[in-house]
Amino acid sequence: MSFQAYIDNIKAKTGKTPEDFKKLAKKKGLLSPGVKAMQIVNWLKEDFDLGHGHAMAVYATFTTNKKYKPTPKTKPKK
Repeated sequence: MSFQAYIDNIKAKTGKTPEDFKKLAKKKGLLSPGVKAMQIVNWLKEDFDLGHGHAMAVYATFTTNKKYKPTPKTKPKK
């Protein structure tokens, strides 16, 4: 499964984009120095019922330059 497919599946399941998750993580203090990756991954798994791979994909968007690019089936409706 490609990275983009993971992101698309997460959006379909939760209605949230990686940017949405990043905002929520920041509010919860999970983007503060010293927070471990597994704390963020466990939060995503527990609060959003994501599997480990999907949670890691969201985490990867926090720590890399990977960007979310909506595909036709996940583009917001006007």
